[in-house]
Amino acid sequence: MADVNNPDDTVLGLDEPKEKEGSYEDFSSLQGLVKERFFKSEDARLFDESRWLRAYRNYRGIYGSDMSFTEKEKSRVFVKITKTKVLAAFGQLIEVLFSTGKFPIGVEPTTIPEGIPEYARVKQPNEPEEDNVVDLYGYPGDGKEMAPGTTTSDLLRGLEKEYEGVDFVEGASPVSPQIPQIEPAREAAENLQKLIHDQLEDTSAITMLRHVLFEMVLLGTGVLKGPFTHDKTIHRWETDEETGESMYNPSAKSVPKLEAVSLWDFYPDPDATSIEDCDYVIQRHSLNRSQLRDLKNRPYFRKGPIRDCLKMGANYEVRGFETSLLDRENVDDLKKERFEIYEYWGSMDKKLAEEAGLELDDDFEELDEVQINAWVCNGHVLRLVLNPFTPERIPFHVCPYEINPYQFFGVGIPENMEDAQMVMNGHARMAIDNLALAGNLVFDIDETQLVPGQDMSIYPGKIFRRQSGVTGTAINGLKFPNTAPENLMMFDKFRQLADEATGIPSYSHGATGVQSTTRTAAGMSMLMGAAALSIKTVVKNIDDYLLKPLGDTLFAWNMQFNYDVEPIKGDLEIKARGTSSLMQKEVRSQRLMTFMQTANNPNIAPFVRWHSILKEIAKSLDIDPDQLINDPENAQIFAKIMGMTNGNQQAQNNNQQQGNMGGSQGVPPGANPADPTGVGGGNIGAGAVPQPGEAEFSQETTLPRAAVREER
Repeated sequence: MADVNNPDDTVLGLDEPKEKEGSYEDFSSLQGLVKERFFKSEDARLFDESRWLRAYRNYRGIYGSDMSFTEKEKSRVFVKITKTKVLAAFGQLIEVLFSTGKFPIGVEPTTIPEGIPEYARVKQPNEPEEDNVVDLYGYPGDGKEMAPGTTTSDLLRGLEKEYEGVDFVEGASPVSPQIPQIEPAREAAENLQKLIHDQLEDTSAITMLRHVLFEMVLLGTGVLKGPFTHDKTIHRWETDEETGESMYNPSAKSVPKLEAVSLWDFYPDPDATSIEDCDYVIQRHSLNRSQLRDLKNRPYFRKGPIRDCLKMGANYEVRGFETSLLDRENVDDLKKERFEIYEYWGSMDKKLAEEAGLELDDDFEELDEVQINAWVCNGHVLRLVLNPFTPERIPFHVCPYEINPYQFFGVGIPENMEDAQMVMNGHARMAIDNLALAGNLVFDIDETQLVPGQDMSIYPGKIFRRQSGVTGTAINGLKFPNTAPENLMMFDKFRQLADEATGIPSYSHGATGVQSTTRTAAGMSMLMGAAALSIKTVVKNIDDYLLKPLGDTLFAWNMQFNYDVEPIKGDLEIKARGTSSLMQKEVRSQRLMTFMQTANNPNIAPFVRWHSILKEIAKSLDIDPDQLINDPENAQIFAKIMGMTNGNQQAQNNNQQQGNMGGSQGVPPGANPADPTGVGGGNIGAGAVPQPGEAEFSQETTLPRAAVREER
């Protein structure tokens, strides 16, 4: 059974099969069913494989075996407009998704958070007691009981001494800067978001996503697998207290790992039109002997069947598409030492799984089917466990570039412009062949006027012996017309058609002279904005089919498998942030600044989230807001510090200014420099002037010393 202390072992399955001779024969039924379903999926996607091959050839600029040329066609040129469009679309997606340098997944509280307060404030002295007091600055190990959904505030950590023993209660504070207020729900979301981003950075998730996006653009569908628990090695060096020497002391950190799965190795349920509709999914692996042997060191892989597979030898079957992909004829020789393994995720008859050695407890007694993960090779079950995820899910995320509503796989850039690419190639070949013909002379020779038996080849200095006829009539040079401009005109027409078919205009990837509108900066900005709209649907697909499901599974992974850090729990939701970057940065920044000017109205300002606006402005300028902008709580601290600093500086400036005035105008010795009257009589203000009848009041008028001297 599973070891709950090891995150890698959080699955239910058979630890090790019996090492009895012939004990693996009972597994033949399960492995046979897996292989049968694999062949069914393989047959169902043959048409899709032909589409992918044509897309790949158009990207590479390779003519397929079905393309034949006549003897008259000399040129074999292939104009790689498809490659230009694919790289342009791929670059646009990378720019949109990773312009801020962060993974485009965010976490936000729900509109009405449950289980965690949206606002909390310092409890006032005259405020009645409440039962729902929330200790927001507690942390594990401090002896304080943390309520569900509580968070650790950076503000409170910095001000523990100031607010020590002060209770925070749920609810917003009155409009008063004297009452500290925080947003626990939002802080929980921000903490979880930082945790997920840190985990993704540890596993090079951005690199994996780039591979998925490229295949999505090229073939029409991208596949991402995970997350799975992965132990990352943390390299640490410690100093030995006795010897003073540096000692290498690595540690392990459990992080969610993602894997980019090639579409060529992905075999879904042929009856499904989406990953959510799949009853099963099979991933094909190609492993060498060393890689297969290393599986014995991974959790729940059965050592006996792996040894038997190694003894039986390689079993890899080369598919037809692999020959085209590798551009080699000796693919069989390259794969002859490989093992073909089927990784199965999906439902399985419970009785069949139990016959294969899966032990189930009483909780599965009333079930007819169970969700399993099985690895099958050479008639042996290398691994058999229950689906470890809660809730149960198939750990694959499938994203189409363009949705095909009636098929599982999507449509990519090369397929959309396939006809245009073919016609452009034809006109380019015709233009080149015509230029080769029009640039040379074709000779008309009357052999009856020449001496028989002469060599008819023509070269500079060639001499022909003529036996009759008029001079110049035996050999005539002919020049054919140049029709290349017409061919190139048609080429440009179909290039424009490719622009329309793909939504990737030529000017968006550096082509000049396409339209007169691009001569001005305003015109170019307008056209680039229109081009961004064409890719909006693609980015929305990425949000809906890839980023949002991936964020949900990362959230679930932290709730289920994160043993190292106490998860930040609450009523939170995952937000995919690909579409939010679509608007042109300049336009978005200008609109935000205009809104800020409008919001400066005193009647509007209290309703505006200034902190959020400042973050959005930073994002529009490709600046990481978390690196430069304080959160509202720390902003209060810095405002207080800046206020104290500015006050001291202002006082110093006033003293210096008054000192200068005293030196130039002769402030009498002994006068208070802070006295605005300059006579040492104290400040004049409300309550500072004595009233008639008081002891300090006098009917006599006291003149300043300068006036007394003038009278004298």
